[in-house]
Amino acid sequence: MQRRSLIAGLALAALLPCVQAQDAWPAKPVKLIVPFAPGGTSDILGRLIGERLQTALKQPVVVENRAGAGGVLGADVVAKSPADGYTLLLGTIASHAINPAMKARMPYDALKDFAPVALLGSISNVLLVGTDQPFKTVKELIAAAKARPDGIPFGSAGLGSSQHLSGELFKLLAGADLAHVPYKGSAPAIQDVIGHQIPSSFETVTVALPHIQAGKVRALAVTSAQRSAALPGVPTMQEAGVAGFDVASWQALYAPAGTPAAIVTRLNAEVEKILAQPEVKTRLDALGLVHTPQTPAQFADYNRSEVAKWQRVARDGKVQLD
Repeated sequence: MQRRSLIAGLALAALLPCVQAQDAWPAKPVKLIVPFAPGGTSDILGRLIGERLQTALKQPVVVENRAGAGGVLGADVVAKSPADGYTLLLGTIASHAINPAMKARMPYDALKDFAPVALLGSISNVLLVGTDQPFKTVKELIAAAKARPDGIPFGSAGLGSSQHLSGELFKLLAGADLAHVPYKGSAPAIQDVIGHQIPSSFETVTVALPHIQAGKVRALAVTSAQRSAALPGVPTMQEAGVAGFDVASWQALYAPAGTPAAIVTRLNAEVEKILAQPEVKTRLDALGLVHTPQTPAQFADYNRSEVAKWQRVARDGKVQLD
């Protein structure tokens, strides 16, 4: 009996520092890695969440951009970081669904090396063309692409991004030849469309909206199954004649696998409170971002379903990113 009590006491003593560490979290600044260049959708959202999260946590939240490889480089940093709640990732459909589904070699396992925290929201992409281009509709662009031996170039935020895969799916469903030009982030891609360096691109509504409103680019169609509230006058791809087209780019918060459940639960609760704030909701609504509250477990299920979806696209469309 005494031996059992001694063992139980030792076990409790071993666990006590971990429990105290969780109770004290956060006791120092938290780093939020955004795996894309400044100015893009992930960067805008990461800084919006980070600014308010530091108020809720009473600790600085430092946003760090680690761009490259469609979000893979920054995500890999977080996957290999200590699971203590002090390094977080603004993950995306690219880093946690598209690339894992379409690359034979990945430096991390998207479903095993991360603790899903919260689905922040999803947003439609939009097909843009420069104001110097002659086509005014999707059908006109398809006709022009079919008439050119080398197709029409389109830019994206990077290889494996949702913008890139929107173009690949467009090629598959519309039978139009487009040539992919990957950039290191959304901002440089759309600037080259504005500057007439490239004729077209797929971009998130978040990034494209102010440029569309300013008349610097022309929007032909959104990629989601429903029209975007931010661009109600722009048809969906399906309305524009590309049947079966439905792509939404999503953003989410992750921690390294093994992060204590209490920290993940706390982060999820704080983020949901932030996204429910009227001023935050108004801003995100204006940008076309749709948020549906989910628990970490629900988000994990959604992430798995998205990987399976893009695996089917890779197989049927013969799309490989390696």
